[in-house]
Amino acid sequence: MELGYHTPYEIINNNINGEVTKANLPTGKMVLLGLMAGAFIAFGGSVSSVAVHGILDVGLARTLAGTIFPVGLMLVVLVGGELFTGNCLMLMAFLDRKITGQRLLRNLIIVYFSNLLGALLIDTLLFFSGQLDLGSGAVGAYAIKVAVGKTTILPFKAVCSGILCNILVCLAILMASSAKDVTGKIFAIFFPIWAFVIGGFEHCVANMFYVPLGLLAASRPEYVQKAAELYGITAEQCEALTVLSSLPDFFFVTIGNILGGMIFVGLIFYRVHKTKWHELH
Repeated sequence: MELGYHTPYEIINNNINGEVTKANLPTGKMVLLGLMAGAFIAFGGSVSSVAVHGILDVGLARTLAGTIFPVGLMLVVLVGGELFTGNCLMLMAFLDRKITGQRLLRNLIIVYFSNLLGALLIDTLLFFSGQLDLGSGAVGAYAIKVAVGKTTILPFKAVCSGILCNILVCLAILMASSAKDVTGKIFAIFFPIWAFVIGGFEHCVANMFYVPLGLLAASRPEYVQKAAELYGITAEQCEALTVLSSLPDFFFVTIGNILGGMIFVGLIFYRVHKTKWHELH
């Protein structure tokens, strides 16, 4: 009887075949798919922020945000998109000698910056849409709060948090590919991403949305004032929010995401499920 899902061995093979396709995408198509993925993740971040901005209990806020944020990855998987964190799994195709290191790096670099552009596009539209005015500017204040928190995380913590995040994201992608129907894919994506949001782990593409939006919000005095009122964030902290000050966060979180996706998931799962057992002994 045919199984209603793919086995782990089939998952890895299917993903490797998909990764070969990803590696050989024309540049223009890769950029557009990267833009879409960055925008999709930004949508997830945006709506979850609106939902939780007024909740002071951290655990409750993250639990609620985690029920909404997964829509971003669902859109990437079901509609199509090139997401940097998920594409770290392309290491498996490299290990299987199906793609070259050059092709792997080309994809990751193009997709990374395409994700950034997609997130920035949504940031800009949201800023001018008036969404940050909700709650008398409380959503804008929340955007500042999130950005300040992300840009002040210590480097080692950022790396460790990035590792934990992309373990769950890549597992969500692998689980989604185990399902043969849309409902199964949605549930497979939902729970690992819910866990990552509740854990408060760092995702570089999500940060491409959160940090620039906080920078934009910090340019408006009314949001700065509201951030001071609600969260005790000073004007000096808002002034310290700059593109330059955000670069270390992106660097260390990205390193963590790469390690989490490539080593903790890609390499291990390739060795376990793809390599023949007799080759391991």
